[in-house]
Amino acid sequence: MAQELPYLRETASQTAGPYVHIGLAPGAAGFDIYEKELGWDIAGPNAKGERIRVEGLVIDGIGSPVKDVMLEAWQANSAGVYAHPEHAGEVEEGFRGWGRVITDFDTGEWGFDTIKPGAVMGRDGRMMAPHINLWIVARGINIGLNTRLYFSDEETANASDPVINIVEWEKRRQTLIAKRQVRDGQIVYRFDICLQGDNETVFFDI
Repeated sequence: MAQELPYLRETASQTAGPYVHIGLAPGAAGFDIYEKELGWDIAGPNAKGERIRVEGLVIDGIGSPVKDVMLEAWQANSAGVYAHPEHAGEVEEGFRGWGRVITDFDTGEWGFDTIKPGAVMGRDGRMMAPHINLWIVARGINIGLNTRLYFSDEETANASDPVINIVEWEKRRQTLIAKRQVRDGQIVYRFDICLQGDNETVFFDI
């Protein structure tokens, strides 16, 4: 008679920190491990389009900045094409369209330089407004959070975007809009991410 095996309990979930930087962005944590750290160069020097900077904070439920966050960004180029083998030759040499940044340990600020993406054709054939996909992990977050950053100066495109219009309330939609400003001649988009509270950013289950 075969021996009946005991059922194993589900492993308890764990958050990503506090050592997420050492494994995923060691250079920023002061560890010189890799010759070239993965994910820091999003657009590359040959990318066409408008050069921009994206900045923000990740804010907890009591309004304080979270200072041990890692964000991954994924975007199309200025023509609305992602860097993917299916689109070989359609993106500029060196354009990765993907990057990884961490928050400043003292201030909680994060930011990266890139080019403004173009409108992207969705899988259903509908055009999506220019946007950057963001994935957020940090201590206290069991499952990475997915959101999108849209641009405040793309009002017409945003109004017809099939994803942002899933969000029923206008106030909630505004949590997905990065505000454009010009600082010292550079175009900067401000995008603060609220994890909880009345102004909680819209996160997507994907």
